Amino acid sequence: MKQPALFVKLGITTGEPAGVGPEVSLAAALHFVGEQTDVEITLLGDSSLLTFAKDKIPNGHERIKLESSPLADAVVPGILNPANAQYVLHLLNQATDACLQGRFDAMITAPVQKSLIYAAGIPFTGHTEYLAQRCDTEQVVMMLCAPLPRGFLGIKAPRDLRVALVTTHLPLKEVSAAITYKQVLGTIQIVAQDLRKKFGIAKPVIRVAGLNPHAGESGYLGHEEIEEIAPAIDFAKNQGINVSGPYPGDTMFDSAALEQVDAFIAMYHDQGLAPFKFVTFGGGVNVTLGLPIIRTSIDHGTALDIAGKGIADFGSMLEAIRLAYQLAIIQRKSS
Repeated sequence: MKQPALFVKLGITTGEPAGVGPEVSLAAALHFVGEQTDVEITLLGDSSLLTFAKDKIPNGHERIKLESSPLADAVVPGILNPANAQYVLHLLNQATDACLQGRFDAMITAPVQKSLIYAAGIPFTGHTEYLAQRCDTEQVVMMLCAPLPRGFLGIKAPRDLRVALVTTHLPLKEVSAAITYKQVLGTIQIVAQDLRKKFGIAKPVIRVAGLNPHAGESGYLGHEEIEEIAPAIDFAKNQGINVSGPYPGDTMFDSAALEQVDAFIAMYHDQGLAPFKFVTFGGGVNVTLGLPIIRTSIDHGTALDIAGKGIADFGSMLEAIRLAYQLAIIQRKSS
């Protein structure tokens, strides 16, 4: 079959082998090649984990590839085995290198079990931080995306909800010290840049939350807004970025803003992701901004309790593939 001129090549790391990653990766890939004729998807993982769903969608198998890497030890669904921790990281390294070399236009990651990697004696705080180190990038931004339907909270047209984070996987007691002028400004700049470059939004509108209740209430409830957050916002404004804030975290996501704002920036993990996940019901996609490559991911964990039973919902992985494809198309057209 002749490949279209704008043939998109995607790579999927199938994640923790004892979790649902392999099954949702294969099921979503099979579904997506049925949606798009100009895509080729390569699954990265042990071939023994990727053989059980090929009868679900009969067409497009020739555009599903496999780069098999052997497991270090046998896998029992739902049972973690630290011996396979290095295998999980090897898949990430394979996909990252393929993107940097231009073999993949984008990578999509299935969930990993951070505790397993720690148990194997390997420092690992998450995909976002690991990929930043792998790509030799000083600062990256974790952003969650999900489509909102017309009529949701009164919005007049379908709209994408995007929530980015200044800090990611930190204990709450460490967040305040991590909210620095440099970190906030860098986050705003990266979000603005990638909304333009990767999402094709010419003039993105951005809102930034404060850290404290009532955004500090003029210093009565905290000084991070006055000393770190507001100065970063003002500097970004002077650079021509359409950004405003700091807003109280409990009122930043008002219904009117949903129709006007292209990205909301929260100071810490649960401030942004609790409201996001409440309204998106597991349909979100994680995107790492600031990398020289495109990386998306599902927004749920390894689901060890249902692994291997063939009942895992592949919807979030499918949305992650769809977004990676869209971003790859935008990048191809702009280059």
